[in-house]
Amino acid sequence: MSASKLPATFFQRPDVLQIARELLGKHLYTCVEGVVTAGRVVETEAYRHEGDHSLTLHLQRKRHQAQGLHVPGGHAYIYTVYNRHALFNIATHDAAHPDAVLIRAVEPTIGIPEMLRRRGLTAPKRALTAGPGVMSQALGITPALTGLPVTGDVLWFEDHGEAVATADVVASARVGLAYAGPEAAGLPWRFRLRDNPWTSPAK
Repeated sequence: MSASKLPATFFQRPDVLQIARELLGKHLYTCVEGVVTAGRVVETEAYRHEGDHSLTLHLQRKRHQAQGLHVPGGHAYIYTVYNRHALFNIATHDAAHPDAVLIRAVEPTIGIPEMLRRRGLTAPKRALTAGPGVMSQALGITPALTGLPVTGDVLWFEDHGEAVATADVVASARVGLAYAGPEAAGLPWRFRLRDNPWTSPAK
């Protein structure tokens, strides 16, 4: 089956959990400074403005920056943590519902030499793209790309016709959310491809 770019309508559906699950197996592309890099999505996390205290706190703490989530679904929302790691999120649903999917890891497929250069590595290994900060670095994703459509010529996703069976998806608690309380921290909204060696090492 030939590849097809995911349209904005894919991201504008109301169920962010469904979007996060269905992004597994899709291919994320970037074209930064004329260099194309890509990877197969193997790990995501969903964030929903209703019933998710972690996102409520984020919207409060980063009030100005978080306006980047009050947009039609299908736009990039990228911010840094620890003043160094850029986290690549996609706003979903619509401007009134600031939901998002975080892309946590990809399996590198295209432009691996450029990814290695960006990461300062000499050979492909898990540390290349397994984890949201290193993945963004490898793909050239920075906060400067916030607000761009993820259906354009800089950032986009492709469907290569790969079907991911429900049995091949592991749902578990998201990473690093203890500050948001046990209810939010325990939500099983992290989705991974079972036994894939490129998922992040976080438990």
